[in-house]
Order: sequence, then C-alpha cells, then structure tokens
Amino acid sequence: MKKAVMYGAGNIGRGFIGQLLSQSGYEVVFIEVNSQMVDKLNADRCYPIEFALDKGNYEIMVDHVRAANGKNLNDVAKEISEADIIATAVGVNILPMIAVPIARGLSRRWKNGNMKPVNIIICENLIDANHYLKSIVKNELCDAEKGLVDKLVGFVEASIGRMVPVMTSEKQKGNILRVCVEEYDELPVDKDGFIGEIPYIKNMVPFSPFEYYIQRKLFIHNMGHAITAYLGYQKGYEYIWEAIGDEKIREISWGAMMESARALSEEHGIELKKIQEHVENLLCRFGNRQLGDTVERVGRDLQRKLAPNDRLVGALNLCIKNHIETRYICMGIAAALLFKDPVTGVVSAMLRENGAEEVLEKICCIKKGTTEWTGIMDNFNEFKSLSLSEFIPNPLPMT
Repeated sequence: MKKAVMYGAGNIGRGFIGQLLSQSGYEVVFIEVNSQMVDKLNADRCYPIEFALDKGNYEIMVDHVRAANGKNLNDVAKEISEADIIATAVGVNILPMIAVPIARGLSRRWKNGNMKPVNIIICENLIDANHYLKSIVKNELCDAEKGLVDKLVGFVEASIGRMVPVMTSEKQKGNILRVCVEEYDELPVDKDGFIGEIPYIKNMVPFSPFEYYIQRKLFIHNMGHAITAYLGYQKGYEYIWEAIGDEKIREISWGAMMESARALSEEHGIELKKIQEHVENLLCRFGNRQLGDTVERVGRDLQRKLAPNDRLVGALNLCIKNHIETRYICMGIAAALLFKDPVTGVVSAMLRENGAEEVLEKICCIKKGTTEWTGIMDNFNEFKSLSLSEFIPNPLPMT
C-alpha cells in the first residue's frame, strides 16, 4: 500500500484530506504534536467522520491510518523519506516550524537512494503558499539538495472549500478523533505545481491556471461568508445560518458574490453560469444549521479581512479592474466597518471621530474621493441611521 504523510491531524487534516487519501488507497500517516491524539490514532487505526446535514447526520469510518509524533524529528524524517505523497494542513503560522522536519525527511530520502519525485499538497489559507513553503524548506538544505528540490519535489497549492464546525466535547462524543464536516468534498489543486505523474486522489481537481480557484475561494466563498457575518451582526444574529436565512441579508450577500462572480468570469474566461452555480451552492451551505458557525467567528480578525488583497477589498479591486459594478460589495464593506471585533476591537477603536474614513484609507487603501470610497461611506452612514430592512435596495438582476 502506498504511503501518504498528512502533516497535521486537525479538522481539515482528519476531516478532509486524510479522508480522501485513505479512500484513494493510501495508508495515511498523520504527523501530529498532540500526543493524546497520536496515541489514539495508533491504537484505533481508524477514526469517525460525521457528516453534518441540515436534515440529519450520518457517519463513516476512515481506516488505514496511524500517526507519528511531530516532536520526534527522527520519526518524522523517516516517514517523509518513505512517502509517496505529502500534504500539510497545519495553519499558516505553523509552516515555518515544519520546514526543518520536511527538509530532514527529504535529505534522508535522497541519502537512502529514493530519487522518485514526491509532491506536497499545501492545504493552507495563504496565497502563494507553494512558493513560501518551498523557500523555507530550501533554506534548511545544502546547495546540492536545493537543486534536488527543484527537480524532485512538487509544491502544490490547494483550495480548501469544505467547512468544518468548531469541535466541542459534545460533538466528539467521547472520541477525540471524531470530526464533523459538511458533505462538500471537491479538492481543487494547482496542476502546474506537480512534478512527475499526477497521483490519483479522490475528488482532486487539478486545474491550470490555478489563480482562478484561489480567487474563487477568497473573493466568493470567504467574501460572501464574511459579508453574511457582518450583516448578521447588524441584526443581532448569533449564527451564520440565522443570518443567511434573513431575506434581506441573503439578498446583499448574493448580490456581492455575483458581482465578484462577474469579475472572475471576465478575468479568467470562465462561463458565468458555472460560477453562479457555485454561488447558489454556497448560499445553501451557509444555511446548514448543523455547522453551527457563528457570526463572531466568521467576522473576527477584521483588520486582516479588510486588507487590500483579502476577501472584501480584494474582491472590490478585482471588480474595479474588470469594470464590474460594486454596489453590494460596498454595502458589505460598510457593514464590516460597524462590526466590533470581540477579540481585538481594532477597527472599532478607530471608529471614533471620522474613524471609518481612516480605516478605508489606512487599512483598506481605498483612496478618498473615489467612487468606491464614496459608495462605502454613503452606505456606512445609512447603516448608522436606518434599520437593515429599510436600507436594502432592489435585488441585483439575475443575468
């Protein structure tokens, strides 16, 4: 049986990538620093995934799995040296910590005479994660080995669309390995990132140019999710499913996602109908009560989400580039300016005297006096003085 090394046994590692790898015929070796989870994986050699549906759940078992403790660099290097495929799902901030063990594993692989190409599928929420991980891994290798990285190691970006609810002890039902997920299981990856033969992995979609899928995830999925949260906060909802069930909020979120869809269609030459189908699918998925996603969780970290290249302003800028109207995205950004981040309160603290203007100029990098700046400020001022139901204009045309 071929071996897959899955770096990270968190919700995405177990609840998505590990599942697909196991169902594709691999023995999946999780690299994990949680010793309790490592011991449980090695004792059970399987774990349950519960699929959260709005009308009832069902469960499957993922088998042919085991684990190595990420704190034991020798064990990790051995597993990587023998791997047929590698994947990461550790979080952006942890990537620098796994560069050394990956480099040691590759070095051991080549010293053992294993010159077969190996690909690393990078399942992290970071644009150009492939270039970043490759650079920090190469920094840990000698010059000769750096050349081997270029020839024998593929660094492959992935776009993770599956939504996973926050796991509570209640959801675990006494098993720390149990993970709840939605059914969506498409895994788009960068076709150009592979070296050698592209391996078969269930529901993996190799695509080129991959920028389309990266932007689709960020500027439609993440953007629509965030706008739903910010509008939901305005109306006092706790959960995303409550917010998207509100006709007025759904109208704005759909309108913003369709503005971005039009821009993506123009940018990449993808049929608008195909992207619109994805928008409609996302709106249904946002309404899944079983996911239990909260307005607070989706809306937090506001300063990052208002950055020029992130989900809100990034989508706005893509629309501007492609001459697409941004009426609904401007509404979403205006709502974001009124969201109080419960963790940092960063933007809220700036919303004192003329604070919204300061945020737009210094955080969003939107120039004062532009059409977009004016549109956002007009919406912002209306939001402060009107109820959300009074504020909604006519729906965006379906065409």
